[in-house]
Formats: sequence, structure tokens, C-alpha cells
Amino acid sequence: MKKAHVLLFHGYADWEIGYILAELKRLGNIQVVSVGFSDKPVFSMGGLKVQPEKQLSEIDPSEVLLFILPGGMMWEQSYPMDNVHSFLKILDTAEVPIAAICAATTVLAKAGILQGRKHTSNSLQYLCTHVPEYTGQNDYVSELAVTDEHITTASGLGSIEFTMNIMESLDIATPTVRKFWYRAFKYGEYPENITEGE
Repeated sequence: MKKAHVLLFHGYADWEIGYILAELKRLGNIQVVSVGFSDKPVFSMGGLKVQPEKQLSEIDPSEVLLFILPGGMMWEQSYPMDNVHSFLKILDTAEVPIAAICAATTVLAKAGILQGRKHTSNSLQYLCTHVPEYTGQNDYVSELAVTDEHITTASGLGSIEFTMNIMESLDIATPTVRKFWYRAFKYGEYPENITEGE
């Protein structure tokens, strides 16, 4: 059975992926595999210690249902570029869903995966600043989250929209449940009249 995979590293932005990790499990009944660059524990930006289950080099792309890249300062500094980019290109060629939020959107830009696809980030200026070779200005969309084909990108301020787009692309829950979920977490409208089958 294919599983969702999330890449974790020192300083990853834990809050940006909190909603989607919970709903993959709760609403989607999808197992999530934590992935690291090594087998050593990592600490999130909030100080949460996590032991990755697998190393990136061990992942079989055919077993990936979804690959999530959280934001974090590492993406603006130094990371194993060749390994990450080559793996993402394999997933992209196989049309495996990839979801990147905040600074992780720069990784997709550097890997050439955003070329010719509608996408977003923290801002257009942010992408241009951190990815000098970026030429996707005409495909940039000023939204909190954007999905084009199997690629989802989001601003660091759009974790709820990020989650909603992924749930829609993977067909997690029904449209009615997703609508209630969005209204609840975005606007605090607690759903009182909804049944599991809706």
C-alpha cells in the first residue's frame, strides 16, 4: 500500500504541516512515513524531537502516495541539493503528488518542477530572491495555496489551504466534509449538523 511521506530536517516548520499530517491519518486513513537525510533524530523549529523512520536514499518512489516538503530555514541556506532534486524529478516524472509549503517552494523552483505550472510561494519577490534562475513569473499565482496537476505549493501563511488542496487532490473525505472542515479551521465555524457519510 502506498503511503504519504514527509521530509523532516533540523528546523523544519512543524506548524505548517500539522493540519495535513493529522487529516491524512484521521480523515484519509493514510499512513505517513517520516523521512530524514540520515537516521539521526531531528528537531523541529518548535523543538520537537523526531526520529525519522527512513532515509531519503531508502525511499522507493513507487511506494509514495504523496511527498510533503515543509518549510524551514535550511532551504534558504544549504541542503543536499543533488539528492533532493533528483528524487523530486523522479516523482514528478511518475506524476506522484508533491506538496511544498513556504521556503520549500524554492526547492521545487530550483529543481525545475514549477516550470510551466501554476504555483505560489511566500511571494513572487521571495521566489525571485531565493532562486536567481527562476523564470516562472507568468505562472505565479498570488494565492495561499495552488495545485496544478500533481504539484501543490503554498505560502507559509496558508497551512489550512495547503491541507484543503491536498485533501481535494487525493479525494480525502467528501466535498461536504471538506467544506465543513475548511469553515471550521479557517473561521471557527464548528460543524454541528454533519454525518460521516456526507
